[in-house]
Amino acid sequence: MAELTILNGLAGGLVATIVMTVFMMTLGDDSPPPTALFWSKYVGDGDPDDYMMQGMVLHMIYGVVAGLVFVVAVPVLGLTIGSTTTAVLFGLAYGFVLFVGAAVFWMNVVLDLDPEMPMVATFLLFHLVYGAVFGVWLQLGVL
Repeated sequence: MAELTILNGLAGGLVATIVMTVFMMTLGDDSPPPTALFWSKYVGDGDPDDYMMQGMVLHMIYGVVAGLVFVVAVPVLGLTIGSTTTAVLFGLAYGFVLFVGAAVFWMNVVLDLDPEMPMVATFLLFHLVYGAVFGVWLQLGVL
């Protein structure tokens, strides 16, 4: 049975975000992540490239908080995770939900971007990687 503890959610969110970031850095187009664009637009006054580190830290925080939200929400919704397959499927579904929130709200509303389909597709892939890794982490019950 998956361990839905606060600590496991936080740690799983961090691990999943790190793996997701490796995929982003490997398969991405070397453009600043949306979090660097956010920092540039709302906090700083420079080019998004100047805020890569702040953007990455912000993205890590988002990923950790997303892990916490998941482990709190699943029991509240009356759901249980009993097998690795279920954990990965829940993780993939959650990754998709995070993608929709990031693509629709953050990219379109907050950042006023109009991303092209290849960027949207890779953005989805990265969030599904997050979800799959997060689901496996929870099932392993590492912490």
